[in-house]
Amino acid sequence: MRYWAVAILLCVPAAADAQPDLQGIWRVMNTAAWDIQDHHASLGVPAGRGVVEGNDIPYQPWALEKKKANAASRAALDPDARCLLPGVPRITYMPFPFQIVQQADQVSILYEYNHALRHVYMNGNPHPEGPIEWWMGDSRGRWDGSTLVVDTIHFTDQTWFDKAGNFHSEQLHLVERYTRTGADHMRYEVTIEDPKVFTRPWAMSMTLYRMVEPDAELLEYDCYAYLLEETWPGKEP
Repeated sequence: MRYWAVAILLCVPAAADAQPDLQGIWRVMNTAAWDIQDHHASLGVPAGRGVVEGNDIPYQPWALEKKKANAASRAALDPDARCLLPGVPRITYMPFPFQIVQQADQVSILYEYNHALRHVYMNGNPHPEGPIEWWMGDSRGRWDGSTLVVDTIHFTDQTWFDKAGNFHSEQLHLVERYTRTGADHMRYEVTIEDPKVFTRPWAMSMTLYRMVEPDAELLEYDCYAYLLEETWPGKEP
């Protein structure tokens, strides 16, 4: 096992500052965007294994009822259906690629979806004082060996984790871990805390795959709410 681990590390590229090089265009190959838990196929939803550790989300009783209500009215309530930014971590496992660009003082993540952009500040400064309600939160990063650890707070409560109605409040706190495991693979782990909604912290994990096509690039995906408005449930003709 020790020799296998060494071999993997030797395959991981290093950036100019000797830190692991996470740069590239990445995407998932799972169905977490539809439901982060195990789910059967249904109309418009592919079957898939969940990415939640233990497949259990520890909702408080009131929050579980709200999740069920969200799911029942997802076509109207899902923020993504209204072209709002999907937030973190949802944007990571949507079926759109994203690009990581590293600099000494920050890591930038550029998402194909709606030109979303996220800066992870690496200068050691703390989060600004809040409360601040941002769609993508405020992200501060550090290196833990070969892993990029990103601490993010200051969220709006208007985003979901998936199309199944899993949600959070403005007290959401994320700790993400990006670990390059080979030339074209990266381990993504995220721990979720939200004392307003959940009874304890919980976690998700998945593999990210680097796009290796010679012409790989981020294309454009623009979502315009006014184009969808006429089809929203309950919309008067």
